[in-house]
Amino acid sequence: MNLQHERIATLCEQLNLSSVPTQYPALAQQAATQDNSFTDFLEAVLTTESRTRQIRSRSVLSRMAGFPALKILDDFDFSFAASVPKRTIQELASLAFVERHENIVLVGPSGVGKTHLAIALGYLATQAGLKTRFYSAADLALLLASGARQGKLKEVMHRAVMSYRLLIIDEIGYLPLDRDQANLFFQVIAKRYEKGSVIVTSNLSFGQWDSAFAGDSTLTAALLDRLLHHSHIVPIQGESYRLKDKRKTGILTAKTTPEDRKKTENKSVA
Repeated sequence: MNLQHERIATLCEQLNLSSVPTQYPALAQQAATQDNSFTDFLEAVLTTESRTRQIRSRSVLSRMAGFPALKILDDFDFSFAASVPKRTIQELASLAFVERHENIVLVGPSGVGKTHLAIALGYLATQAGLKTRFYSAADLALLLASGARQGKLKEVMHRAVMSYRLLIIDEIGYLPLDRDQANLFFQVIAKRYEKGSVIVTSNLSFGQWDSAFAGDSTLTAALLDRLLHHSHIVPIQGESYRLKDKRKTGILTAKTTPEDRKKTENKSVA
């Protein structure tokens, strides 16, 4: 390394230009070969630095989101989950709903892809530079309850809920909340109403949600009123994707509907 290169590297470190020391020699050689102007060379250097920062920022946002696993839309099996409206999901992937402070509600039985879709949309948001956070409903309730006990609810609410453009709350209804937790959960939805987008997943129909919120039908109605006012509701039906291979081997049998059982009975009579 010559003295000039060392001086450039030092200046780049002082200016926090991380990619320039490693990239500028090749860019300088390219500029000389193509007889580019100094302004063209400078633009190329700055463009490279900008792209490097964007990549680093996307990586940081993805890690900060707290996804339990990385899921992308390209890996979602729309042929298996035939009830999932592919065109709707593709429209939501534009992330326009975040700009409009709208919500997404994914409802359906376990294993049909609700969490996969929620994470995939959240991951797209991080790649677009949007600050995103993923919680299970149980973890978020425990976090808020702990903050309330310590007299730090306002601080926790700001840090864990309001500082994100997109908040993902997974598995509403899998574990029932007590009354205090239900009240805290209502505050989350109320505070983000028309201020920030929420994606929620649930295995419960809306008529069953009060069972997840301490049986408080009044609170549940108020929560749903705010959550659903500006929302995209995506109902999903079908068998569990995770268990499809077990069904193929015969370890598990597919669920039968009353209509299926009636057809079987009619065949037996005939």
